[in-house]
Amino acid sequence: MRMRLKKTVVLVGMMGAGKTAVGKALAALLRVPFIDSDHEIELAANMTIAEIFARDGEPFFRQKESQVIDRLLESRAGILSTGGGAFMSEENRRNISAKGVSVWLDADLPLLWNRVRHKDTRPLLRGPDPLGKLTEIYQARVPVYALADLAVKADPAFSIEEMARRVRDALATRPDVLEIKE
Repeated sequence: MRMRLKKTVVLVGMMGAGKTAVGKALAALLRVPFIDSDHEIELAANMTIAEIFARDGEPFFRQKESQVIDRLLESRAGILSTGGGAFMSEENRRNISAKGVSVWLDADLPLLWNRVRHKDTRPLLRGPDPLGKLTEIYQARVPVYALADLAVKADPAFSIEEMARRVRDALATRPDVLEIKE
């Protein structure tokens, strides 16, 4: 089976949904490049996301994030993993829709909490009630993530490779995005 990706696939969803892990596996499956927008922002700023948040604040970070995502959408078609808040920007959603395709990795709150509760790399969860904050972010973002072009439901029983195959199968329903030849 031969596959040809015609547009960049932009993975969106909550922190802990698996955008980076599934994105890498999907890129390998489709034999296309994998790019992580947060990593690209850190390279450009020569700082971690947490350091950018601490020094310049979230609005500055979101502005830089939009610039980086727009630049990455202009490059060769591949798999682009974005930060959890990137899709909240109407400008980002417009650019992604015009130049690529968005895929929401739809993970429920208990699964997300299980994946992020022991990590200290999530600036938005630093505080006295990280579960409460995650719940607040989840409730605010899910209606926006639901605007994505495609959605793939996450399940704790799925391996990373199984999620990647499910995303590939969802992309295959869009011949303008993924062409598959037997």
